Amino acid sequence: VSIPMEPGAKLSKFDGGERVDASRYRSLVGSLRYLTCTRPDLSLSVGIISRFMEEPVYSHWKALKRVLQYIQGIVSLGLFYSKAEDYKLVGYSDSDWCGDIDDRKSTSGYVFFMGNTAFSWLSKKQPIVTLSTCEAEYVAASWCVCHAIWLRNLLSKMELKQLDATVIQVDNKSAIELAKNPVNHERSKHIDVRFHFIRDHVKKGSVELVHVASQDQVADIFTKPLPKVFFDKFKKMIGMMDGRNI
Repeated sequence: VSIPMEPGAKLSKFDGGERVDASRYRSLVGSLRYLTCTRPDLSLSVGIISRFMEEPVYSHWKALKRVLQYIQGIVSLGLFYSKAEDYKLVGYSDSDWCGDIDDRKSTSGYVFFMGNTAFSWLSKKQPIVTLSTCEAEYVAASWCVCHAIWLRNLLSKMELKQLDATVIQVDNKSAIELAKNPVNHERSKHIDVRFHFIRDHVKKGSVELVHVASQDQVADIFTKPLPKVFFDKFKKMIGMMDGRNI
């Protein structure tokens, strides 16, 4: 198959159907999790099927088999790293909203580039239930900023110090404004304080949140199942190539 998960697919712990061999399911998911270290295109789908390892049923097994069928279709796909002139750190941050139909938590995703190929990424369910898309994007951006600060410190130790602010591309203007606003107004005072440190780093100038159009938001591949056109586009933007064509 050409994509690892159907667009709009929704899996639940309460899906009816026949139970499957949980040990075999866990073994396969565990193996797939290792593969996500070099195959960022699998991060979201493997993350979703990992939520049902306790009592998997046939619908979960079917989703797992689809991921395996996708891998079988293009085994030689991988990240292609080439020499770059500019080693400037750039990040993309995105989130869906209430994507998990069991607990209504959102999924955050971010990816960082140095040159033309991604080298660090994340697809993970948020620990809180957010009340709006703005809030979900803000929490995702906070995680992204946290990782950006860590990467900046790491790169400075490697004598690749980032002199300018690290640009983080976000496709939600409200979340960007919320990060720039130092006042806890009605829209944000209920958000956990640990997510508000983003404002300090924006104020210091170590990171800069910049708006990007949704069709160019490459982190979208880590937050929701996409149609083939967008999935293929973002795979290419991440720097993934078929090894047979290199």
